[in-house]
Amino acid sequence: MLNPRRVGIVVMLIGLLGAGSPAASVEAQESATAAVAADAPHHSLVNRYCLSCHNDRTRTAGLALESINTQALGDNREAWEKVARKLRARQMPPAGGRRPDEAAYTAALASLESALDGLAAAQPNPGRADTFRRLNRTEYHNAVRDLLALEVDVTDLLPGDSSSFGFDNITVGNLSPTLLERYVSAAEKIAQLAVGRAGRAPGGTTVRLRPDLTQEKHIAGLPVGTRGGVLVEHTFPVDGHYEVSVRLARDRNEHVEGLTGAHQVELLLDGERVELFTVERPAYREDVALIYQPSHDNVDAHLKVRMPVTAGRHALGVTFPKLPSLLKETARQPYEAHFNYYRHPRLQPAVYEVSITGPYDATGPGRTPSRDAILICRPATPDEDDACATRILKQLMRQAYRRPVTEADLQGPFDLYRAARAADGFEAGVEMALAAVLVSPEFLFRIEQDPNGVEPGEAYRLDDLELASRLSFFLWSSIPDDELLDLAERRMLRDPRVLEQQVRRMLADPRSRNLVTNFAGQWLHLRNLDSIAPDMRVFPDFDDNLRQAFRQETEMLVDSVMREDRSVLDLLRADYTFVNERLAKHYGIPYVYGSRFRRVEFDGDEDHAPRGGLLRHGSILLVTSYATRTSPVIRGKWILDNVLGVPPPPPPANVPELEETGTGARAVSMRERLAGHRANPACASCHRLMDPVGFAFENYDAVGRWRDADAGAPIDASGTLFDGSAFDGVGDLQEALLARPELFVTTLAEKLLTFATGRGVEYYDAPAVRRIVREAEADDFRFSSLVMEIVNSAPFQMRKAS
Repeated sequence: MLNPRRVGIVVMLIGLLGAGSPAASVEAQESATAAVAADAPHHSLVNRYCLSCHNDRTRTAGLALESINTQALGDNREAWEKVARKLRARQMPPAGGRRPDEAAYTAALASLESALDGLAAAQPNPGRADTFRRLNRTEYHNAVRDLLALEVDVTDLLPGDSSSFGFDNITVGNLSPTLLERYVSAAEKIAQLAVGRAGRAPGGTTVRLRPDLTQEKHIAGLPVGTRGGVLVEHTFPVDGHYEVSVRLARDRNEHVEGLTGAHQVELLLDGERVELFTVERPAYREDVALIYQPSHDNVDAHLKVRMPVTAGRHALGVTFPKLPSLLKETARQPYEAHFNYYRHPRLQPAVYEVSITGPYDATGPGRTPSRDAILICRPATPDEDDACATRILKQLMRQAYRRPVTEADLQGPFDLYRAARAADGFEAGVEMALAAVLVSPEFLFRIEQDPNGVEPGEAYRLDDLELASRLSFFLWSSIPDDELLDLAERRMLRDPRVLEQQVRRMLADPRSRNLVTNFAGQWLHLRNLDSIAPDMRVFPDFDDNLRQAFRQETEMLVDSVMREDRSVLDLLRADYTFVNERLAKHYGIPYVYGSRFRRVEFDGDEDHAPRGGLLRHGSILLVTSYATRTSPVIRGKWILDNVLGVPPPPPPANVPELEETGTGARAVSMRERLAGHRANPACASCHRLMDPVGFAFENYDAVGRWRDADAGAPIDASGTLFDGSAFDGVGDLQEALLARPELFVTTLAEKLLTFATGRGVEYYDAPAVRRIVREAEADDFRFSSLVMEIVNSAPFQMRKAS
């Protein structure tokens, strides 16, 4: 049941939602005409090469160009934009048939795109994102962090968000009663933690490590000379005593793994030792089987300490002092992974989980960044409470609502403040009001309403405050800061010079790492890494250490391109990467030691396989594979989707899986096995596009290791692109892609625009995308130029009225 305080918050929230419920939007129908010369190059190309398939009778792929080729261009803009996309990729006419030469392609594309761009300039359509868009889980976390100077793990408080168009900030307009309850509960917990009020009973949290984490070597962030363990960033709510307990990993017999003698366990707080424990193995009995050995139930029962901790965020570490070790000099090196009891058991004990409980004997809220951010004034007498609370709420609500605050805005939270203050004091009142702010629609939703006087279907410019929110949620996935809000309130943000200065300032801010972890994490499918578990029988040397190294390598490459303001083409052609010892061994890169990641540059003369650029990253190769084998189909589709921007159509229903090689049967290479799909007419149209591109990656197995053979036969990594460009391996494929860089940059621009506007890119956005790419090309496609042109584009700065 809801307690009385929660009832107040919910009633206020429902009232606000009811007052601002969006009506169903109906897009105005566009009618445009344009006269284009009948002998224009694109008309001539269509008449000569396309009508044999795309005529009014056959309508191949549902497209009939015969009739629309004689009509006004403006009447069929969507169809012509599809034609432009196919011509740009040289995807049509299909390979093997009669195709125009490069000069004809270039002339037709220039003619068609120029006409379409002219139409767009005369009749702008910036598109329309939803009027109400809820903050997704990432945005909510970042907004709380920037509003309250408080790091909170919201994954346990809020459910994940579904993705659309490749991103999870698109379909976020709903707020079901169940989700509302989760937001109310999260707001109460966050408000209590931010203000620093102890609960009625000690709380607790448990951090459990992944079971496939190897703990035989140093863990980044822990002291040198230690191995294994975990480093936990935890926010302690108040000053007081907290109990920390550690449990060690066990095998299926409930025996502590790797416990062959006495081992020490070290507990640290902010890098300083708190306690050093010793764990000893129970006496071994030679007269009984392993499963009947003395119990290990209480071996780690003493790994528990109660200690004083000040309020705020602290780094809690649990680790083991490293023991001397020797490695035999043999040609066959041992596996790096040690977590599987039956295949590659742990050599030493490992941490299974760490629990933090408290506070006990709380001594006060202490001084924390969140209290400093919230309590900007402290009333000296009760008579000053209301004035101070008003000042606190005005500042919080201005930042949370991303706009100036009115007296009407203050009324609801202030009433809740007064009720709680009367019962439990000033800070309890502030806490209650803060919880109300955190569930207000003005905070939870990004609201873009059509201004008065705008005709239905008319394109209009966003006001400065809406532009500030779009900018901050694009670059930071968070709320605007004071500087951005100040400029927006003074209506200065629309000045091109001011806007550019703000974009560059925000890109230089650490919060722009959101573009790495949030945007790139979804674009490149890095979020899928945690759910991928290669078959341990086929890939016994894979563990979570390698999985996380894959992720960090790719994130550091994207971050380097952004921070150094390099050309976005360096994402493909980079002659460097970032590795630690674990990843370097996996790649075969010598002379890299330790857990620290460092930049390694290549000159082409290395003895190991090349590793520069996204196409060779283990993260990409892993997320495009199955648990037991590579998948040229998935890898080819990944290139079509994320590099070339020409995704294949969905597969037909009931497509059979590839047959696995049976025991005792002749091993068959992946190329041979996929030949059957291409022989099936229902599959051939898509597989002839995906498979040749995917075969370029066959020298890399499902976990990204280099190999020269598959099923006992030499790897054949040859293939062709749509334009007939032949390649053999990833290096040649990379060169073929870079030969026409506008394809990759266009795809990246579309992905960024989707992420920035919170809606999918439609056909009417194509002229804006072409302009973004043209302008960025003048600056060598530098990252900042691409971002700046997206911010300057009509889809970002304008909106179509409902």
